[in-house]
Amino acid sequence: MTSNFRIQLDDLSGQAICDLITFHLNDMASVSPPESCHALSVDTLKQDNISVWSVWDGEQLAGCGALMELDAQHGEIKSMRTAPAYVGQGVAAQLLQHILQVAKERSYQRLSLETGSTIEFVAARRLYDKFGFTECGPFADYIPDPLSTFMTITL
Repeated sequence: MTSNFRIQLDDLSGQAICDLITFHLNDMASVSPPESCHALSVDTLKQDNISVWSVWDGEQLAGCGALMELDAQHGEIKSMRTAPAYVGQGVAAQLLQHILQVAKERSYQRLSLETGSTIEFVAARRLYDKFGFTECGPFADYIPDPLSTFMTITL
């Protein structure tokens, strides 16, 4: 894993982060029907209960991810995306480690996520599994969906 990546809280005002989130939304829409696509727009990510981080390699955006507070003890990972040029370089692992640390600092008892169940999401599911997440049922406002995999970890 490259250790030169810099992770910073992002206010979503930069063009690079907005472009990456738009790319993420379009890509998710290309592999999931609307009712199974839970990616958030830039405007939605600006809610007070969501923190977004960007990952930088010098001046190049390498990825992003977000943490949404569901309640005082439960957070949800949202908008995890590695920029295409950085896939396979450890961006997502470094960011996930950061988000887990922040969740612990916030005294969350649990961190959950929704990702796809199809082949396009195998790498994501492997990453979360590697970090100790296990499959669970739907949480928050999610409903059972054969195209979704729900995962959680107790902190």
